[in-house]
Amino acid sequence: MGQTATLKKISAQLNLSISTVSRALKNHPDISENTKRKVRELAALMEYEPNSYAVNLRTNKSKVIGLIVPDISNTFNDSFIAAAETAARKAGYSVLILQSANDTQQEADNLRLCRHYRVDGILISQCSESIATGLAEKYNDAGIPVVFFDRVPDSGVFDTVCMADEEAATIAAHTITTYLKKNILALFGIPALSISRKRKETFLKILKDKPGIEVRTADCADSRQATLEVSRALEEKQRPDHIFCMSDELLIGTMKALHATNLRIPEDITVLAISNGLIPDLFKPTISYIETSGYELGKLAMQRMLENLENKTAPRTILLPARLVEGGSLR
Repeated sequence: MGQTATLKKISAQLNLSISTVSRALKNHPDISENTKRKVRELAALMEYEPNSYAVNLRTNKSKVIGLIVPDISNTFNDSFIAAAETAARKAGYSVLILQSANDTQQEADNLRLCRHYRVDGILISQCSESIATGLAEKYNDAGIPVVFFDRVPDSGVFDTVCMADEEAATIAAHTITTYLKKNILALFGIPALSISRKRKETFLKILKDKPGIEVRTADCADSRQATLEVSRALEEKQRPDHIFCMSDELLIGTMKALHATNLRIPEDITVLAISNGLIPDLFKPTISYIETSGYELGKLAMQRMLENLENKTAPRTILLPARLVEGGSLR
């Protein structure tokens, strides 16, 4: 149209007051249907768009939700973001996506940035040495709900939405015993994270009393370290007959080490992982895994956030169930 359409311009064209035009666009019952029709038609013709900034100031709502992850390129976080953003958009919200790079200071800066942009709520997967809970308490007290997902604090004072980590580790341990494996190398993540501790403690608890089974564990910060640990174990006289990986990242490192050998999967060595589902299908044979869906978790986490934005309630812990997906890496 050449010029920005405003309520004032629409009211002048129709010889109506600005308040009448505003109420007509909001479908107010006091305005006649004929007036509403005229206002809507002209507003569409003039390509009128409400001033979102003014609306936000008036309602004290930004209609933006902050979402902080340690690593955007991670396949789990990628699928989580896709589901969360879709759910938010359907509810009329936008999502501000930020990456902490697993760095404490950057995580804190991102939380402050969310406050600066007046987000209505924050979804966060914390970094390994996180101090996010301190800021989160302040934000909750200020009326900004914070929901932790995947990498969550042990404290029960926050809303947390995560995988059923103990259930996933239990399924993994029982699956391994079903296939009569005797020499197991189990790779876990950073010990400071509750997700790593829960999976490791549950896995070892189930296998510790199983006769004839030896379990060696390694804590790995990333795929590179997983490659080193697996390569070292494969050089030992009593090499493992099974490798368990608690995450996709550790599975990638494991497979890199195995591909550098002549070992065949599953004839010479078997593999089981906890996974979002994409990485196992990239290998031949496909890797059996315990499914932990980032997409489903994203839907659950955003649903909980929207509930809090509608009506703040007491903190809850929501767990997404796990299941075994059989591939070709077990025998």
